[in-house]
Amino acid sequence: MATLIPAYGSCKPRMTNGERKLAERLEQKLEDDYLLWWDVPIGPKQTRPDFVVLHPRRGALILETKDWHLNTIHSATRERFDILDSNTHQIKTVINPLAQAHHCAIQVVNALQRDPQLLQPDGPHKGKLCFPWGHGVVFTRITRKQFEQAGLDAAIPSHLVICQDEMYESVDPHTLQARLWAMFPHEFARGSLSEEQLARVRWILFPELRIPQQGELFTHTEAPAYAGQEDEALPDIMRVMDLQQEQLARSLGHGHRVIHGVAGSGKTMILGYRAEYLAQTLAPDSKPILVLCYNEPLAVQLSATMRAKGISAQQVQCIHWDKWTRSQLVAHRQPLPPPPPQTPLDQLFQEYTRRLIDAVAQGRIPGGQYHAILIDEGHDFAPEWLQLLSHMVDPGTESLLLLYDDAQSIYRRGQRLGFSLKSAGIQAQGRTTVLKINYRNTKQILQLAHRMAGNLLRAQDAPDEDHIPLVAPISCGREGPAPIVIDLPTLPERAAKIAELLADQHAQGHAWSDMAVLCRNWDAMDVCSYALKRKGLPHSVRKRAGDFKPEADTIKVMTMHASKGLEWPVVAVLSSEGKAKDKEELEMEAKLSYVAATRSCNLIIKS
Repeated sequence: MATLIPAYGSCKPRMTNGERKLAERLEQKLEDDYLLWWDVPIGPKQTRPDFVVLHPRRGALILETKDWHLNTIHSATRERFDILDSNTHQIKTVINPLAQAHHCAIQVVNALQRDPQLLQPDGPHKGKLCFPWGHGVVFTRITRKQFEQAGLDAAIPSHLVICQDEMYESVDPHTLQARLWAMFPHEFARGSLSEEQLARVRWILFPELRIPQQGELFTHTEAPAYAGQEDEALPDIMRVMDLQQEQLARSLGHGHRVIHGVAGSGKTMILGYRAEYLAQTLAPDSKPILVLCYNEPLAVQLSATMRAKGISAQQVQCIHWDKWTRSQLVAHRQPLPPPPPQTPLDQLFQEYTRRLIDAVAQGRIPGGQYHAILIDEGHDFAPEWLQLLSHMVDPGTESLLLLYDDAQSIYRRGQRLGFSLKSAGIQAQGRTTVLKINYRNTKQILQLAHRMAGNLLRAQDAPDEDHIPLVAPISCGREGPAPIVIDLPTLPERAAKIAELLADQHAQGHAWSDMAVLCRNWDAMDVCSYALKRKGLPHSVRKRAGDFKPEADTIKVMTMHASKGLEWPVVAVLSSEGKAKDKEELEMEAKLSYVAATRSCNLIIKS
């Protein structure tokens, strides 16, 4: 069965009758290694062909689908069709659908031919794409006999058309496939596209799927199309969402949605794609989109990502929980609790939440303020917080996305596996997805993270999809250098060794902003900062809101708690002295170590 992107269930309501039938046939009658995209922008001009069919050995096809009856067509040439407009009942002239498909195909080919790794290295087709490509038309309401008797083959060559009776459910799969591959103008000796080449094809055709390399985010703006990028050098390594992530990201519709994903599975990347997509669909007078998380540094990072993509704060607001609760009270002129020292700092934030919940319940602060709400690191949220947020989404969209990983729940809010999503106001039955594969970390880093977490990563199934499972991560198999473990007796010695190793990483080509040092507490951060300063290494210490500047070319020093949701190519984990007192503290320390270890993409330095 072929992979259709978006998933059929999510795009079926938006398809024409003919498109639905063709999507069903292609899914059912093509093998597992076929990829299908429906109504997805592609190429330099981001045109939207009806279907793109890609096979690693066969090549690529662009298909235009027409639901015209035979009596809809009054005349046809190779350039144009005169058809009866079903709305005005007048004759109108449209471009020949084959010319439409050819226009899209040429743009795709020109874009792909910029990449030397996708070209034939020698032979009669040297310098051309290393796989065949073609285009064609599907008439979903015209039979082959009608097509020929009407003389439509004078406007579109017969072999470039699939007709209604050639896509019936009873049609043999090989017969349908033969019709598809007859659309190629030529064939040539070829092997199969490698996984890397397939990734390069998707990177070029679908810019929104690109995973930026560390530091790229702040060096240029990622344009959604190709304007002004034709002359830019293509990178040697092109990282994109995997197919499951892409299908999920493109298939998210309105209503409540939940994604249970392990660390490094791309949850935040999917959230970013969703926020960007929703922002592009907003009308000028629409309510904003709220992206919410608990950690302030993650909110800063998400906000920087949106701004780098040209998305304004009026469209997408990225904010952390404590700041959002206070801003709601201020915006609606609700009394604030007395500031410290009258109210202790830890109680102050709890009071913001309590007062906001009460004000919404009593109607003093309105619900339905947001077109959509996207919650990252949802395991940090108490059930009553989720209940509140479910009331803050516009009831006309009910668009709420919750990203969750119970293995990373490092705050004691009593929301472990014992509560149901429904009880917290999340109505996502039938709309939950589990992501088990960790793509961020190398196999070596993930193995170390497993050892640090101990038994905490044993999968725990939920009784039903309304409850929260504990998902055990699976490595994608990416290899990397073995983590460096420092075994020195004192904290200052370990911090000094970390500074030495980070200086070496910089000498090997890593920018300072590629690195982070994650500590258990502020005392360890101070020791580490002193060691980095003695070594002359540029660094910034994040202790309070506003301290984290992701665009600065400095080593980031922060607590393990504050690092959650972030990532760097090189991470040092600086342990502190002290023993956990009981089982609960042991579990929390193990979770913190797991969170810290999984922040690294390539190399972790563990002391």
